[in-house]
Amino acid sequence: MTETVSQTSQPPAERGRTTIADGVVEKIAGLAARDVVGVHALGSGLARTFGAVRDRVPGGGRSVTRGVKAEVGEVQTALDLEIVVDYGVAITDVAHSVRENVILAVERMTGLEVVEVNIAVSDVKLPDEEEEEPEPRLQ
Repeated sequence: MTETVSQTSQPPAERGRTTIADGVVEKIAGLAARDVVGVHALGSGLARTFGAVRDRVPGGGRSVTRGVKAEVGEVQTALDLEIVVDYGVAITDVAHSVRENVILAVERMTGLEVVEVNIAVSDVKLPDEEEEEPEPRLQ
């Protein structure tokens, strides 16, 4: 009787490829950025306005990727975020915290190396400003 020995030296978990879509990284980064105190919203004013309309369309859902752009390679990713900060916070501290939180979340969840997180602060939310995305009124 002949015994068959596997010719593959790789463990089963390492046979094959895993690819991660840009949108997956964008969602993770968007949620991680929103968790930081001092971040009021993500995206520019125009993007938030269009997003508010889309959010009200049945099935449109809330976009967690608004204001986030990812470029994903095989082992690395780079991210661009556009944020609105609350008035009174130290913008450099908020940007540092966003960058740190996003990198930790993306690297932990995807295994990709985050090579850079570029942050553009597009606006400051003043305490007396009305929300751009008001709650729908019941009639």
